[in-house]
Amino acid sequence: MNIQPAWIGTTEMIVIFLVVLLLFGAKRLPEIARSLGKASNEFKKARREFSDVANELTSEPPPAPAKPAALPKTEATADDDKKSNA
Repeated sequence: MNIQPAWIGTTEMIVIFLVVLLLFGAKRLPEIARSLGKASNEFKKARREFSDVANELTSEPPPAPAKPAALPKTEATADDDKKSNA
């Protein structure tokens, strides 16, 4: 199974590894790899949680709008109704 991108060959991978080895040293490489693994896992976890929330929001129907409550008639509105009916 070929997991490397088509534009990076074996020679390029070796050169990149040697440059990283020279820059960081042999002692730091496991720490860097561990940090990258943790960061990758955190990113995947956040992406999964975001996807779950987005799916919940799209699967639930929106709440029905509430009907406005009828206002109680006051003497002023009752008088206005009587005038308009007359």
